[in-house]
Amino acid sequence: MLYYLYDTTFEGFLTCVFDAYNRKELPDRMISESLTVPLFTDVHTVITDPDKSGRVFQGLKKKISKPALNMLFLCFLSEMEDIELILFRYIQKTFASPVSIEINFADDDVLALSKIYKKVGNEITHIKQFVRFQKTADGIFFAIMDPLYNVLPLCSDFFQDRYADQQWIIYDSRRNYGLFYDLKKTEIVHFDQPVVSLQTGQVSREQQDDYEKAFQDLWNDYLKAVTIRERKNLKLQRQFLPKRFWKYLTEKQ
Repeated sequence: MLYYLYDTTFEGFLTCVFDAYNRKELPDRMISESLTVPLFTDVHTVITDPDKSGRVFQGLKKKISKPALNMLFLCFLSEMEDIELILFRYIQKTFASPVSIEINFADDDVLALSKIYKKVGNEITHIKQFVRFQKTADGIFFAIMDPLYNVLPLCSDFFQDRYADQQWIIYDSRRNYGLFYDLKKTEIVHFDQPVVSLQTGQVSREQQDDYEKAFQDLWNDYLKAVTIRERKNLKLQRQFLPKRFWKYLTEKQ
């Protein structure tokens, strides 16, 4: 067994691809350098190299379309087990084929990536739809989410354009980092301690703006007033609004 250890960045993965071609070998797994490797396993530690990853990326640009390149990146962000190997096989076939393999859905890897791409795209849409900000005592609008895939950075431009006139933080509780917009730029931030309840997704009353609770109550009162109880359809509601997001929605508290 041959394991490639890398830093789990996309650039690191492309460096893995470069090293595999350069060393003329096929890794059995590509995993985080922080994980434990089984005994009696051959290991190659990959050092992320912008020149190596750039050469692989430029090679792919010549072989596949821009949407296909975007698909590879989004599938990488799925963080699914052994997604690196599926992507590696796709890249191998891409370089080996005289024609594009993008729509060859008879190929198992092409089909698998198309399904993963759809799942990641749906999660990006969910994040954009179901984020609910709570205003904190220091004037920052705060939201917490628990996305299945590491898609928060892909939502950055959307929220920066939509809420350009206010400071906000969107926190990924699964990966323990957040996006912070300071009215000029968006950057990644980390917290030593959870700033909200991970169970309820709510900012504590002490950390809320004085009027936040009043606005939440007004919103809930409005929804109750416009709801037609006889037409409630919980099955359809769960279909369009997955239950795992409910704890982050003011209207579901």
